[in-house]
Amino acid sequence: MKNSFLIALIFMFTFTNCNLYSQKSNFELSGDILSIFIPASAFTSTLVLNNDNCDGSIQFAKSIGVAMITTYSLKYIINKKRPNGGSLSFPSGHTMSAFTGAAFLQKRYGWKVGIPAYITASYVGWTRINANKHDYWDVLGGAIIGTISAYIFTKPFIRKHANISFRKINDQLNLQVTVVLSHHKIL
Repeated sequence: MKNSFLIALIFMFTFTNCNLYSQKSNFELSGDILSIFIPASAFTSTLVLNNDNCDGSIQFAKSIGVAMITTYSLKYIINKKRPNGGSLSFPSGHTMSAFTGAAFLQKRYGWKVGIPAYITASYVGWTRINANKHDYWDVLGGAIIGTISAYIFTKPFIRKHANISFRKINDQLNLQVTVVLSHHKIL
């Protein structure tokens, strides 16, 4: 039930966040795709790494949910004009999405994953400016909202190890079981 809700949330986010078919440039299209790919990767990581009780999935759902509500509320409250003449410019939803995913990946799995994710999220912000959809303030606003939201709800992944070994001591075979709960980030 929880997984179905989370998958529905991701699909809803995907279809309401961007229109992939009416783009003007490859840069804009790549930014649109990455604004979905980064958070989708973050969510998928929680399923692939199989953590107990769907903790990571729930943390990601809370992060993206709060970031989306905040972003779209501010868009309608502020109703800032876009550089291309449209409305609802501040903050950038694409950038918020990308930075929520990047911040989630960084906080949950460490800087080895976080640095490439943040660089890719920054590229998404650049594509929004380059496409004349947002200015620097819009992109910065989206980045801040996404990052803060993920940092509020995300906890580092706890890697669990179990080692089983046999030792022979004084002609007796002993079973040794060691369970290690590590707060070290896995990547």
